[in-house]
Amino acid sequence: MEATDIIAAARGDGEVDLVLRNARLVNVFSAEVYASDVAIIHSRIVGLGQGYEGKEEIDLAGAYLAPGFIDAHVHIESSMIGVREFARAVLPRGTTSVIVDPHEIANVHGLDGIRYMFDQAKGGRLSMFVMVPSCVPATSMATSGAHLDAKDIVPLLNDPYVLGLAEMMNYPGVVHGDPEVLEKLEAFRGRVLDGHAPALTGHHLSAYVAAGIGSDHECTTVEEAREKLRLGMYIFIREATNAHNLRDLLPLVTPQNCRRFCFCTDDRHAVDLLERGHIDSMIRMAIAEGLDPVMAIRMATINAAEWFRLHDRGAITPGRRADLVVFDDFDSLDIKLVLRGGQVVARDGVALPLDKPARPSYLRSSMNVDWRSVDFAIPAKGHKVRVIGTVPNQLITDHLIEEARLVDGCAESDVERDLLKIAVIERHMASGNMSRGFVRGLGLKRGAIASTVAHDHHNLIIVGADDASMKTAAQAVADMRGGLAAADGDTILARLPLPVAGLMSDQPLEIVCAQKRELLHAVRTLGSPLEQPFVTLGFLALEVIPALKLTDQGLVDVEKFEFVPLFVE
Repeated sequence: MEATDIIAAARGDGEVDLVLRNARLVNVFSAEVYASDVAIIHSRIVGLGQGYEGKEEIDLAGAYLAPGFIDAHVHIESSMIGVREFARAVLPRGTTSVIVDPHEIANVHGLDGIRYMFDQAKGGRLSMFVMVPSCVPATSMATSGAHLDAKDIVPLLNDPYVLGLAEMMNYPGVVHGDPEVLEKLEAFRGRVLDGHAPALTGHHLSAYVAAGIGSDHECTTVEEAREKLRLGMYIFIREATNAHNLRDLLPLVTPQNCRRFCFCTDDRHAVDLLERGHIDSMIRMAIAEGLDPVMAIRMATINAAEWFRLHDRGAITPGRRADLVVFDDFDSLDIKLVLRGGQVVARDGVALPLDKPARPSYLRSSMNVDWRSVDFAIPAKGHKVRVIGTVPNQLITDHLIEEARLVDGCAESDVERDLLKIAVIERHMASGNMSRGFVRGLGLKRGAIASTVAHDHHNLIIVGADDASMKTAAQAVADMRGGLAAADGDTILARLPLPVAGLMSDQPLEIVCAQKRELLHAVRTLGSPLEQPFVTLGFLALEVIPALKLTDQGLVDVEKFEFVPLFVE
């Protein structure tokens, strides 16, 4: 659309395409809520106030009108549904733009995986912007399905939907000046550089920020977030399926500093999207905790737009995109109407159907396991073992030392003390890599669970009370070309196929949610009290979040950033 058309429409010359009448407009610039009409031509807002005539008019009858919500950091793959189904889940909740880091699928399929996500987004109704994965693999301490150097990812800068470099998880590489890490940062100099630095503090944090990285979504305490805020970082407050940080961090937010905070979901599963919502759920929580409603809306809209330099959205003002959300009150935040680019895309909690089919796009199978090398036995090399201790509602783990249960010269699971065997099997290139250890906190009394969602390398991860169940669960996942499974002995209790990179289903949202609920029920019958056991399982292999994790190459002390033996003697 020509600038002259926008200016003429803003002057009131002739009819506009759409006028929203009698709105209570949430102004994120002036921090006001006031009555106004909104005039729209094509995809743009052209004017506020009375006096505009529209070819179409919608009377909002005093409902609130806010900018479309923006998720500042999300991995769509973690929802376990495709891009179009993800859009169908979040659009009715008021999310019109997402900042995506496709590093999950990139760790499996490299550039092919990133292109797959682009292809699936094209022609859809959700604005998907991409931050290029910075750490494929996350570190050299796990085996991924791809390796992306600076030369591999720089060409992606030519895409208009690419905003910058995604979460730099290799913070030791930044702090200590790893040449490969610095080459990526330099290649994206002048673009947005997102961070990922859990528990980083002091001089090392200063070095991280000095490298040009300006945001972080891994804060778990007010003290951690305050230190990063003081150094100029944007703080992304996260409410994922397993990492719940909003209530802990919200006390730091004040009217004076609220413009430096954004909301993000990071990793939220399909069932959560369907039952709890998306960014709308975070706004509701923040308001219920006492945050001023306009501040909450700012954190869901203009703050992310400004950090990511998306100056065409995030506010209701002439010249910006007509990405808009209509709701009756701040407490329930029940979304009545969603517009993206001036077009109604969702009404009363339901996304309107698309008339364009998704572009055909294909990926090779990513399930390649050398079963000859798979052995879950752990020969005893002492009496005490290192144990990964899960922390409720967090991605961090404890580094525990426990007495091993020894049977016939091998260390075995001990369900009475909630010490379960854990194994990670390389599944990208049938290398035969496999490691074993122990974990506390999943609570299984019998059986096993397995998954190919194991951040970020996404190898095959299994936890169980006995070797036979572990083998059954692992084989069930492999037979599905990836996914989740629960087993008891030789019996498969439930499964969720994820044939797209071992991460995503090719089925509708409702089917995936039904399969996930059946899985959760099966795991509860095995004794686990966890609300989301597979989410907990998926992060036990992420070697960039403290304190102790397991990859296919071995047990990693994340704080020392080195491999450590399972047995301490």
